[in-house]
Amino acid sequence: MNHRFAQPQRPTVPPPVAAVLARLPPYPGSLLLVTGLNLVLARQLPADVGSHLNGRRIRIHVRDAGLRFDFRWQDGQFRACPPQQAADLTLSAHAHDFLRLARRLDDPDTLFFNRRLSMEGDTELGLVVKNALDALELPVFDPAQWAPSAVFARLQRLRPFGSTHGPR
Repeated sequence: MNHRFAQPQRPTVPPPVAAVLARLPPYPGSLLLVTGLNLVLARQLPADVGSHLNGRRIRIHVRDAGLRFDFRWQDGQFRACPPQQAADLTLSAHAHDFLRLARRLDDPDTLFFNRRLSMEGDTELGLVVKNALDALELPVFDPAQWAPSAVFARLQRLRPFGSTHGPR
């Protein structure tokens, strides 16, 4: 075998971890995902894209983790859906590839043509989603921002709910 053309080894979710993740109920994970999508994407989504997405069911399938997240666009925001048999569009990739996409290290076309990202279902809807993601000015996702120490530091800067004055 010619090693010059061998695919580089990409990290994957270890099978024992994937087995545990696949047993988790899907709806709470979908709620977490749409919360993030609404915080990062919803305000930037152009009206014409929203009209294409309206009421359409989308599934994110993280292959190596055995996770599926179902959601739709409705009333100007992403909403979690209970798991269903079929979605209008399913985007599938390994966790590492979704992370690279979120960090803007790879673009959807590169992942798609290298067979690391797949789209199943409504092709037109898939192109709308891909083009919308390419056009958005997204902040680069930095996993270090979600380290426990970084999250704790941000929480310390927040005022308690209902408090109009600082600590006494």
